[in-house]
Amino acid sequence: MGVVNVTPDSFSDGGRFLEPAAAVDQARRLAAEGAGIIDIGGESSRPGAAPVSDQQELDRLLPVLERIGDLCVSVDTRRPAVMKAALAAGASMINDIQALSEPYALEAVAGTGCAVCLMHMKGQPATMQREPHYDDVVAEVKTFLREAVRKARFAGIGADRIVIDPGFGFGKTASHNLQILRKLGEFRSLGVPIVAGLSRKSTIGHLTGRPVHERLAGSLAMALLALEGGARILRVHDVKETKDVITVWQAFRHEPQT
Repeated sequence: MGVVNVTPDSFSDGGRFLEPAAAVDQARRLAAEGAGIIDIGGESSRPGAAPVSDQQELDRLLPVLERIGDLCVSVDTRRPAVMKAALAAGASMINDIQALSEPYALEAVAGTGCAVCLMHMKGQPATMQREPHYDDVVAEVKTFLREAVRKARFAGIGADRIVIDPGFGFGKTASHNLQILRKLGEFRSLGVPIVAGLSRKSTIGHLTGRPVHERLAGSLAMALLALEGGARILRVHDVKETKDVITVWQAFRHEPQT
């Protein structure tokens, strides 16, 4: 899953792809490099980010969606009105940091046949990194996601349409993120594929001391650890390099041992 942020303020590439033409070019480049899904977002969810209106989000997303309808596109949004408009414009998936908990979000997607990504987030983007606390982060995130899947299934969304994301960096310290990564395999018991979004995130900066633009090596290490833990979808900024990691990992796992 290749990331294209159509925003002025995302933590990694904010502003680079705000113009529709730049976003379309980036989406097509990531697809050519091997991204099976292009994930576009019109609202930054970085720690401390301020919310935008439905109309602002749509004004950023729709001109891009209209020009990449031949690709498999996921739209990163938490707003039901934006979900409806994005799906009508050709999106194949809704990636919701609030796990379809907003009123009418379930109804917005249930009857459409689209895929959904249900993510865990503690708090809101503007405040989520202010000393987040858990008694048992793995158990609490897992319980939340189990309930989110149950609600989606009850609303008529089939299990074959659902993936889950533990929400690395969304109301979690570096220690919390590492605890989840170590036990990522436990989330497979929920019966749906796992998405891991660790690319360029602050935990890598915390561990390595590197700024955002120097976190490729750390991101690739995280991608490999997520694969080992059972992740089926990697949400990344650097598709070509991550595809190389996947290729080597798959060869290592499947090459007959002598």
